[in-house]
Amino acid sequence: MKNILLCSLLLFLNITFAQNSTAMDNETIYQFTVEDIAGETFPLKKLKGQKVMIVNTASECGLTPQYEQLQELYNMYKDEGFVIIGFPANNFGGQEPGENQEIAQFCKANYGVTFPMMGKISVKGNDMHPLYQFLTTKKLNGVEDSEVAWNFQKYLIDEEGHVAKVVSPRTLPTDKSVTNWIEN
Repeated sequence: MKNILLCSLLLFLNITFAQNSTAMDNETIYQFTVEDIAGETFPLKKLKGQKVMIVNTASECGLTPQYEQLQELYNMYKDEGFVIIGFPANNFGGQEPGENQEIAQFCKANYGVTFPMMGKISVKGNDMHPLYQFLTTKKLNGVEDSEVAWNFQKYLIDEEGHVAKVVSPRTLPTDKSVTNWIEN
């Protein structure tokens, strides 16, 4: 009888641990595959072990010059396990009207962008991309609820794929609060 109870308890604990482990794995960005600006699949799990900044971008915004600081930040830290992922979005004042190819050309020609740019998505509303649903919903990300306030809002993701910090659109990418986070 004791053996049956012990086996039942071990089976229960094993199932519970497996369920909790899966839930913890689902609280990372690694569960998502997105499309890059050229239309190729980009599994976020290939970023494991790196610190990541996810930022929604726009070409016709007063904050568009942040592309310059984003590129500067990327150049400074790309060899130290840091990557920036840009997601063009047209959710705020129609400030990203272009198609992916136009956006890619604009970023390269005007700001020399070399960090990975993804295909245009929606970062709020009924058609919000699943990655942004994750980033903005505590029930999904396990950290905090947030709302994308405007273009160039930044989500800092730790080396394990968890949301670490949300940075205001008006905070420059090279702000000390961001660089300190990258360096520590």
